[in-house]
Amino acid sequence: MASAPKLKRTETIAESMPDALKKSRYHMKRCFARLVASGKRLLKHQHIMDEVDVSIQDKNERKKVLEGLLGYILSSTQEAAVVPPYVAFAVRPNPGFWEYVKVNAEDLEVDGISVSEYLKFKEMIYDEKWANDENALEIDFGALNFSTPRLTLSSSIGKGVSYTSKFLSRKLCGSSDAAKPLVDYLLGLNHQGEKLMINQNLDTVRKLQDALIVAETVVAAFSNDTPYQDFQQSLKELGFQKGWGDTAARVRETMRILSESLQAPDPAKLELLFARLPNMFHVVIFTPHGFFGQADVLGLPDTGGQIVYILDQVRAFEEELLLRIKQQGLDVKPRILVVTRLIPEARGTKCNQELEQIVNTQHSHILRVPFKTEKGILPQWVSRFDVYPYLERFSEDAAEKVLEVMECKPDLIMGNYSDGNLVASLMAKKLDITLGTIAHALEKTKYEDSDAKWKELDSKYHFSCQFTADMIAMNAADFIITSTYQEIAGSKDRPGQYESHAAFTMPGLCRFVSGISVFDPKFNICSPGADQSVYFPYIEKQRRLTSFHPAIEELLYKDEDNNEHFGYLADKKKPIIFSMARLDTVKNITGLTEWYGKNKRLRNLVNLVVVAGFFDPSRSNDREEIAEIKKMHALIEKYQLKGQIRWIAAQTDRYRNGELYRCIADTKGAFVQPALYEAFGLTVIEAMNCGLPTFATNQGGPAEIIVDGVSGFHIDPNNGDESSNKIADFFEKSKKDSEYWNNLSAAGLQRIYECYTWKIYANKALTMGSIYGFGRQMNREQRLAKHRYIDTFYNLQFRNLAKNVPIPGYAPAKPSTTTITKPKEQAGPSEAITKPQELPPSSAHKVKSQELNGQLTPTGKTSHQAHHRGLTCTAPEVVGSSWLLLFF
Repeated sequence: MASAPKLKRTETIAESMPDALKKSRYHMKRCFARLVASGKRLLKHQHIMDEVDVSIQDKNERKKVLEGLLGYILSSTQEAAVVPPYVAFAVRPNPGFWEYVKVNAEDLEVDGISVSEYLKFKEMIYDEKWANDENALEIDFGALNFSTPRLTLSSSIGKGVSYTSKFLSRKLCGSSDAAKPLVDYLLGLNHQGEKLMINQNLDTVRKLQDALIVAETVVAAFSNDTPYQDFQQSLKELGFQKGWGDTAARVRETMRILSESLQAPDPAKLELLFARLPNMFHVVIFTPHGFFGQADVLGLPDTGGQIVYILDQVRAFEEELLLRIKQQGLDVKPRILVVTRLIPEARGTKCNQELEQIVNTQHSHILRVPFKTEKGILPQWVSRFDVYPYLERFSEDAAEKVLEVMECKPDLIMGNYSDGNLVASLMAKKLDITLGTIAHALEKTKYEDSDAKWKELDSKYHFSCQFTADMIAMNAADFIITSTYQEIAGSKDRPGQYESHAAFTMPGLCRFVSGISVFDPKFNICSPGADQSVYFPYIEKQRRLTSFHPAIEELLYKDEDNNEHFGYLADKKKPIIFSMARLDTVKNITGLTEWYGKNKRLRNLVNLVVVAGFFDPSRSNDREEIAEIKKMHALIEKYQLKGQIRWIAAQTDRYRNGELYRCIADTKGAFVQPALYEAFGLTVIEAMNCGLPTFATNQGGPAEIIVDGVSGFHIDPNNGDESSNKIADFFEKSKKDSEYWNNLSAAGLQRIYECYTWKIYANKALTMGSIYGFGRQMNREQRLAKHRYIDTFYNLQFRNLAKNVPIPGYAPAKPSTTTITKPKEQAGPSEAITKPQELPPSSAHKVKSQELNGQLTPTGKTSHQAHHRGLTCTAPEVVGSSWLLLFF
C-alpha cells in the first residue's frame, strides 16, 4: 500500500474523519453496518481491516480508500469498542499519541471523546452496570503531575535523564541564589556521618564559588598525579572535605566542573558532575519471586533470564562503584544486596540460605528473607502470580534485615518485575530513598485483553493484584530503566509495554484514565550486555571450555532418552537450529516446534534442538508449563519428529550453556528466539556474543538488538510459515556459500560490541540514580503529594485485592537457623558459580526499627491500619465497585 497522507498538524482525528468518511460514504455505511451487526464486541486492528476488505470488494476502490486519509486513520487504529449504534475508536497516529472518537453507524456522525468516555465504551461490553455507575472508581495519576515537564516527541521517549538534566539546569539558572539547592545537596553528602565534598562553612553559592577559585589555585601548584592526601589539609582549611578526587588532576577537573555548573549550568556538565559525586555506596536490588541463586536454579519455575540479568548487573555495578570510589579518593567499601525470598523447600539449591556472597564480587551478597503469614514461614515455592498476599510483610522484614546487614540506609533501591518493584517502592518510601524500577516483562501485554477480561483470568493469574501493583510502582519510581525503546513505546504499529498502561480499564474494579505516560522523563533506555567471560565467540579456540565437550556431545547426540534429554538426531552432520527458554506460552517454544514440523524444506536442511522445562508434566508445579509440556509431546507425535528433534531439559550451568551455544555454532547452526513478545532478549545477546547467527521475534526488544538482514534476522511469531521459510532460506544460502554464514556471524558480534556491554550499562544506571536523587529533592512537594495519592490507592485497593489471593495450606516451617554474617571481602574463583562459598559467622550489628521513616513493628506484623505521612486509611474488608478516593 502506498504511504497514506498524514493529518495536518492543526487537525485532530475528530476534525478530519467526517470528511474522510464522506468521500467513501457508500462503502463506509456498509462497513459500519457490518461492524455493529454482531452487537457489542471489542475489535482489534486486524478485525477492522478484515471488515473493510469484505465491505469494499472492488480491489481498486479498496486500494483508493486505504491510500487516502481514511485508510491512514484506520491503519492507525489499535482497537474499536462496538456498542451499537456506536463504534468507538482508539487511534494511535504515533507512538505515545492517542485520540479517541466515536462514530454513529447510522449516520456516520463523528464526535471526539475523552479517555474516560472511550474506556466506558469498552466497559459496556463486559460490565454494563459498572460502566454506567457514576461513582465507579476512576484513577488519574496524571492529575498529580501538575508541574513536572514532559517530553513532547516520540523520538525523545526513553531519554529521560538527558531531559531531566536540562530541566534541572534551567532551575539552577537565574538569580544568584538559584543554585542554592545544589549547594544544599553537596552539604548533605556524607558516608556514615563523615562529611564529604564541603562543610558548613561553604553554605551559600557565593561562599562556595569564592572558595573554589582559591582551591583551584592551591591544587594547580601540584603535579597531575599528586595524591589527594598531599594537599588535603590545605583544602580542608578552605571548607572542602574528601570526595573531590584521588589526584590533583582529578580534583581540579571536578572543581572546574562544579564551578561551571554554579556559574552557568548546562545539562552535559551537570550529568558529568553527578557521575563524579560521592553519593552512591550502598545499593539494594529486589527480586522476590522464583528460586534466586547462583547454581542449580535456572529452569526451575519462574526462574530464568531475570536471574542472569541481576547477577551480571550486580557485578557491573560493583566494578563501577569501586572505580568511582577510587577516583573520588575515598577509602570506602561499597555494598550491594540482592534481596529475594528465602525458600525452606529449596529443591537442592541454596535458596534456603539467608546470606550468600555473589561469586566474582567482593562486596555483594544475596540476602534471603522468607514469606511469612499468621501461621509462620511459608516453606514452598509460590508462583509469581500468587505472591501478593506476602509482599507487605516481606517488605517490612526485608527493610529490617537490610539495615541490619548494611548498618546504614542504602543510597539506591531498585526493583525487578511487578512484585520486586512493589516491594522496592514500599521500602523506598519508608526510608526516603531514590527508587529505580525495572519491569523485564509486564504481564498485561502478554495476555490479550487481560485488563478488560480480568475477571475471567483472576482466579488463575490474579491480574487485579498485579496490574494494581504495577501502577503503584511505576508512579512511585523516580526513574524506570528499560532495555529498549519498544519496551516503552513499541513501534509504529504496536504499542509498547508501558504505553499499554497509559489508559486502561478493569471493569468492575477500576478505570485508569491516566496510568503512566511514556513521555514522563523518568523513562530511560539502558541496555544490558552479556557476561563476556561466559559468552564469547566460538572462534576463540584458546578460551573454549573443552572440558564440557564430552557432556555436550552426549547432551546433543546420545540416542537413548533419559531425564536430561528426549528424542534423538539421526543425521548428526546437519546444522542445528537451537532455542533455549522457559516452557510457557509467550516464549513460544511449541510454536517453533510446529513451524519446524510443518516445513519439510527446513527439516531436510537442519535438526532442531530446544532447551526448555521438563518432559514429564508431573515434575512441574506450573500450570502453564504443564500445558506446554503436553503440547510439545503432541507436536512431536503429530509431525513424527523423532530423529530430527532433541528436547533437552532446562540447564542451570551458565558456563556449560555458553559452550553449548559455541558448539551449535561449530555445526554452522543458528539460534532462534520465537517469543510472541520479548521485552529484551538476553538469550539473543548471549547467542550473538558467541558468534551464533540469530533469528529473533520482531515483537519487542530483539527487533532493536538485531538489524534485520545485517546482524541477524527478524521473524514474525504470528506467521510461522513465513518465519520457517526465512530460516530455511538462510541455510540454503549458507550451504551454497559458507562465507554467507561467516559474514552474518561477524556482523552479529560487531553489533554487540558497539551497543551492548555491562560497563556502559552500569555507568548510565548509577548516574541516573545520582541525578534523579537530586531531582527528587528539587521537586519534593509534588512528589509528596503524589505519594499521598499512591498511599491511599495502595491501602484502599491493593491491600484488599491481595487478601483475595488464596494462601496454600502448609505445615509451618522452622525459621532459618542461618545467622546473618559479616561478609568476606573476596569471593572465590570463577568456577565457584556452581558451588558458592560459605561465609564465616560473625556478630551482626543491629539497627533499631525506629530508624525507618515509617512503622516497622518489633514483630514485623502488618497492621490493618496504615499510617503514611499523617494520613490514616482503614482498608475496607471488601473491594467495592463504586467508592471514591479521598485525597487530603
